[in-house]
Amino acid sequence: MATMEVHVVSPEASLFDGEASEVYARSLDGEIGILPGHQPALLALADSQVRVKTPDGAEHAYHVSGGFLQFKDNRLTVLADEASDA
Repeated sequence: MATMEVHVVSPEASLFDGEASEVYARSLDGEIGILPGHQPALLALADSQVRVKTPDGAEHAYHVSGGFLQFKDNRLTVLADEASDA
C-alpha cells in the first residue's frame, strides 16, 4: 500500500507525525482528499476536521481552526492556527 509522510502541527503541539494512506480536510474552497502521489497543493484551511487514515486502517481526527495544508514530494503538512483531537 502506498503511503505518505504526514505532520499535523499547531503552535502548541505536534498532534500527528507518521505515515498515512489518506488525508481528508476542508479548505476554503471545499472538501479535499489527498492520497499518496497527489499533485502539489497549498490550501488555506477552513475551521473543520482533518482526518488521517493510517496504513493499518486506523483513523485519527483533529479539529483545526485556520491554517494551511501543504502537499509536496509525498509529504503532507497541516500547519493549524489551533488544533486539538476531535
